[in-house]
Amino acid sequence: MAQNLPGFPSPSAGFDEPLSMLASCHERMHAMVALLERLSTHIAAHGADGEACQAANRVIKYFDTAAVHHHADEEEDLFPALLDAVAGSDAVCIRELTHALIADHRKLERHWQALRPHLQALASTTEDAAEKWDAEVASQFATAYRSHLRREDDDLLPLANRLLGQAELGQLGRAMKDRREKAYGPDGA
Repeated sequence: MAQNLPGFPSPSAGFDEPLSMLASCHERMHAMVALLERLSTHIAAHGADGEACQAANRVIKYFDTAAVHHHADEEEDLFPALLDAVAGSDAVCIRELTHALIADHRKLERHWQALRPHLQALASTTEDAAEKWDAEVASQFATAYRSHLRREDDDLLPLANRLLGQAELGQLGRAMKDRREKAYGPDGA
């Protein structure tokens, strides 16, 4: 099984390589978190200008769509597939890992709900957006996301790569594709 894992990205990863696709999504999440951190620095230096507006829009769009689908891919398809693939004490370890990651997802959602209004103010270039920007809220979101991604990259994806066979990976890829087609249509529009 030739799966690309974190650190070995496959820019053309598709639904036929769902673990590589998840790893690529992690790289995009890291990039969006880095953009968010640069946004705080930019606002401090330049205020809520056009560049801040564009960056805020990019972060909002990503975490309102792709990140939501990514979490669903894991919770609805990957985690159950892992539990089905093992028995005994391994199942206990996987159950603990997946429960912890699900708890992380809920924590990240709460951080996102705290951060999103600040980004929306920037995106709509409201006059007081720069004054109301909370760099600490942005930093907490970034820190929590990085920690979560590290755990998935170090523990979850290598485990899935080792335990899931072609049939399970095929099913995971189809579920991921179906989720996006349902949201965006078959042509991705």
